[in-house]
Amino acid sequence: MKHLSGRRQLGALVGAVVLVGAGGWIAGTQVHSPADAAAAHNAPKAGPVTVQVQRQSLIATVVANGSIEFASPQPLSLAGSVGTGSSGGTAGEGAEQRVTKAPVAGAKIKEGDVLMAVNGRPVLALSGRVPMYRALGPGTSGDDVKQLQRALRRLGFEPGAISGNYGQGTAAAVTQWYADKGYQAQQPSPDEQQQLGQLQQSVSSAQETLLTMTGSESTGGTQAAPKKDTDTETDGDGNSNGNGNGNGNGNDGAIRKIQLESAQKSLALANAALSTYQTTYGTKVPAGEAVFFPKLPVRLDKVTVKTGDSVSGQIGTVTGSELVVQTVVPGSDGELLKKGMAVELTTAGGGKAQGTVSALGADAAPSTAEGDGEQSTGEASRGTESESESGDASAAEAPAAGDPSAPVPLRISVPDPGPLAGQPGASVKVTIKIGASDGKVLTVPLAAIRTSADGKARVQVQRDSGVSDVQVTVGLSAAGLVEVKPAGGALKQGDNVVVGK
Repeated sequence: MKHLSGRRQLGALVGAVVLVGAGGWIAGTQVHSPADAAAAHNAPKAGPVTVQVQRQSLIATVVANGSIEFASPQPLSLAGSVGTGSSGGTAGEGAEQRVTKAPVAGAKIKEGDVLMAVNGRPVLALSGRVPMYRALGPGTSGDDVKQLQRALRRLGFEPGAISGNYGQGTAAAVTQWYADKGYQAQQPSPDEQQQLGQLQQSVSSAQETLLTMTGSESTGGTQAAPKKDTDTETDGDGNSNGNGNGNGNGNDGAIRKIQLESAQKSLALANAALSTYQTTYGTKVPAGEAVFFPKLPVRLDKVTVKTGDSVSGQIGTVTGSELVVQTVVPGSDGELLKKGMAVELTTAGGGKAQGTVSALGADAAPSTAEGDGEQSTGEASRGTESESESGDASAAEAPAAGDPSAPVPLRISVPDPGPLAGQPGASVKVTIKIGASDGKVLTVPLAAIRTSADGKARVQVQRDSGVSDVQVTVGLSAAGLVEVKPAGGALKQGDNVVVGK
């Protein structure tokens, strides 16, 4: 037991010595002389920051974020009221216009299709650049009528001559078109029928009056009046004077003549009024029952009314069926772009599609279905869309004219959407190649380029002998690098050029 206790004491003594030695070593490493401490706190000696010259190919691109959209958004509204059919009554003219069949968002509209129904009447789509602004019917003429006649012929309903004059042939074609869609074309209203009846009655009355006058003339109106007995008086000179009415026959004839001419004139006026009215009487296309689109088919993008709503103002938005990409680039980049440039489009999932710059600047500013202005699909009430998002060019406004720093909107056509199909509203990366170097060239960072007082470009090259200036000609730049060609002195791949201090 005493032997074991001695060993333990010896071990404890050795451990204590080791700990004391380790503590001394650690303390020694933490102790510095005043000179060492000062040196440790001094900044390192300043020197230039350099980057090696590289030989590589450069491809200059403009990169931006864009959004996938349907082309040519346009507001949709009606140019006027729908018709009333032939029944009239409480649903006649002046009745409140209410949606009885709402348009369907996402629907594809072709020529001749029914967009919606109002008061049980159809609103039909036609192709044409002249907007609907009035009712078209017998007696109307103009480019809008000619446009209607051409549309009817395309749909297979022959209107006769494409004359721009709405005649019986056009009316018959309209009637067939409506019937094909399951509706009755707009017939004369009860008020119009009543007015026609009144004009016809006026003609009949004038004819009857004239017949009465001419009948009276033929049966005795031109015979001499019966002779009457007259008393004769003798004056003092022996002359006799008759007191009868010697001028009676002449006055009666003049009166009859005036009455006959008046009856003839009344008949002529009644016939003229009836004829004029009949030229405008018949089957019509009310102002609210047709919408002309510059290009069909279109897609109903947004719908702002539902069944039962009153129809006033904008009822929705239509677009083309093809996809485009809207984006915006800084003004400095916009100066490098032009229509027809190829574009690579990359989705968030990595899918790629090819496009072409189809418009830029004011021509590419996205239009919207909100605001005031003229539109081609109804009455005047269109404007421009602006749903601004950071980095999203689809919401950019057109740059101010003559302002080179203003952002430049771009519209990119996409003939084959590929992975972009079915993704309207999604973001996409836009890459536009604006140039490429001729093979591999010497490149330096843009920060290495300095301009001398004489306006010439140069770089500073660091060598063992120090820093020397080398004059260069600057070429294509891309991704922060620029092509350089040494104009004086030597510059080669691997040289260190100064980019900072």
